[in-house]
Amino acid sequence: MNIKTNQGFTLLEALLGFLILSIGMLGIASLQAISLKAGQTSIYGSAAMMKVDELFESMRANPTALDSYNGTGPGINNNCAASACDAAMLAQEDVFLWIANLNAGLPDSVTSEVVVVAAAVPSKMSTVTINVTWSERNKDKSGPASVSKTYTTTTSICAEIPC
Repeated sequence: MNIKTNQGFTLLEALLGFLILSIGMLGIASLQAISLKAGQTSIYGSAAMMKVDELFESMRANPTALDSYNGTGPGINNNCAASACDAAMLAQEDVFLWIANLNAGLPDSVTSEVVVVAAAVPSKMSTVTINVTWSERNKDKSGPASVSKTYTTTTSICAEIPC
């Protein structure tokens, strides 16, 4: 083959190689964006799980007032750190502070519900279920703007001391 007939062939090879490399880089960038979005959802789920565990531990520390944790109310800031509170007032303050922490750690539209099922005699173990629901931005462009996520867990807590 003659050099004159091969003119521009190397340029064509370089352009074709650059096109293939560009398509690969776009694919990597797309995967990175999807990974970041999935990571944010994971962070919200972990935050919800940790906040629910915090409330369970508050309930275990104040077992005589389990019924005061029941419901979806906002709780009451009784300022128990500065003044004396009974068990029910402490429970309401626990709920107040817990909801404030939920709102700080999760995206907008956070709702929560605490359901306490009293212990059936002769057992002293009450069943507690906590539901936390929040809305986050939908990753699928064809669907609604936000999607609802829920974290629900149940545990047993001793309602009397000693258990």
